[in-house]
Amino acid sequence: MFGIFKKDPQKKLRKQYDEKLEEAMHAQRRGDIKGYALLTAEAESIWAEILQLQKSD
Repeated sequence: MFGIFKKDPQKKLRKQYDEKLEEAMHAQRRGDIKGYALLTAEAESIWAEILQLQKSD
């Protein structure tokens, strides 16, 4: 009954994932390769969480 008020955790993670990729892109354009690598690694870990949630559904 109250399932319509439950927030989707995948949606929140996908938003974080997109934001990290955008930050990484800007870091790469600035020439900050180390920052790009760190942000990309964070995005990959978020993507792994998304995949884990999809498997559990």
